[in-house]
Amino acid sequence: MKVHWLAILIVLGAALFAPAVSAKIIEEKDGYIVSTIDEDTRFADFARLSVSTIAQGQRDYYSTYVPSGKTSFSHYLSWGSVANSLALTIESPSGILGTYYDSSDGSTDGRINLRITRAGGLASGTWPSSVYGHRVSGTETYSYQTSLS
Repeated sequence: MKVHWLAILIVLGAALFAPAVSAKIIEEKDGYIVSTIDEDTRFADFARLSVSTIAQGQRDYYSTYVPSGKTSFSHYLSWGSVANSLALTIESPSGILGTYYDSSDGSTDGRINLRITRAGGLASGTWPSSVYGHRVSGTETYSYQTSLS
């Protein structure tokens, strides 16, 4: 009977610590790896939060200073209506990494959730980003969060 309970504890422990969805690499450019953020960690430790509205063709600009020694930069853009489409452009200090759309992470769900990493660490300096109203009827409220680790 003790072995049975031990097996149950091992299975429960594995379920608690296993990620619900594994990260998927979206792009590799200039040594950077852009991947999706696991469902379990998506809301954890996001430092900066902006809430705004955007219209068709409008672009809102943001920037984050990345100090030396950081290895990961996470971005989470979320909006209410999947009928509307926003785009997120992310730049490193040396140039544009990419423009990402709702479907870039493999799911059309009104969210763009990305993590950027690079072996040896991220370039320090200002990292600009922008949210673009790619296909918006009226106005769309969105939230944009970033986090460094």
